[in-house]
Amino acid sequence: MVQIQKNSLTSSSIRKFLFILPFMILLGIFAYYPLYGWVYAFFDYTPPIPLSQSPFVGLKWFHTLVENQVKIDQTLQILKNTFGMSGLNLLFSWLPMIFAIFLTEIKSVRFRRFIQTVTTLPNFISWVLVYSLAFSMFSSDGIINGLLKQIGLIDSPILLLQNSDHVWMMMWIWTTWKTLGWSAILYIAAIMGIDDALYEAAYVDGATRMRVIWHVVLPSMVPTYFVLLMLQIASFLNNGLEQYFVFQNAFNKDSIQVLDLYVYNLAMGGGSYSVSVAISVLKSLISVVLLFSVNGLSKRLRGESIV
Repeated sequence: MVQIQKNSLTSSSIRKFLFILPFMILLGIFAYYPLYGWVYAFFDYTPPIPLSQSPFVGLKWFHTLVENQVKIDQTLQILKNTFGMSGLNLLFSWLPMIFAIFLTEIKSVRFRRFIQTVTTLPNFISWVLVYSLAFSMFSSDGIINGLLKQIGLIDSPILLLQNSDHVWMMMWIWTTWKTLGWSAILYIAAIMGIDDALYEAAYVDGATRMRVIWHVVLPSMVPTYFVLLMLQIASFLNNGLEQYFVFQNAFNKDSIQVLDLYVYNLAMGGGSYSVSVAISVLKSLISVVLLFSVNGLSKRLRGESIV
């Protein structure tokens, strides 16, 4: 009997493993196999010369990042942009949670579905189309400047897309507009999973709707928020490329260039493939350190971890 149970457990474990095996294979192909490209950071690689014929230079490209004051200033500016834009996203990371609460408070099912659909759809729009929308609205000949001229509020156009003073805030606004509805989905699922007995107990105690949100809904969403917050901190240096690539121009390049965009410009614009790989290696290592640091901090403060 015991042998039959063991065989049954073994068979069940094998079936479960076979279910996740295709996803593990895809993860290995697309997430771990590309790490082989890190070797380019240690060679003086110039295409189309094969890597095997390129001279080995060790840590030379890592040293070039801080070899003179100009390089140091450039690196610091890029880090400043990266930290600034990631910091804004981190500072307002609670917005999807609040939006999810307000969304679930809408009594009309049709209106709630309409709002959720309208706010989720932008997530599926490419950044190229987002920029096209921004250009048609905020360029010097765009809708906004045309309207302001017609009503006599301005004489010359306001160059919003070419202005580097508020580029961080503009990038945050566009990111929020594009991702708010999609980011709220997990929080909506967390709200749907709250036990009805908690609501009933709160109402029996005479709690108002705001008190229910404060004492029942928010505490139930906090674990989800902390998990997403830790993942966001771990990817603090990963701003992405597409958004900043399409919005960059000669006027705002110094303020909008984040690490991912800088790596792309080095490789595709300047042909410095080895230097760009070296920066990517450092960025990945720092992200791993951030992940384990935040995970350890969470385990110490909350008694829970994600790794």
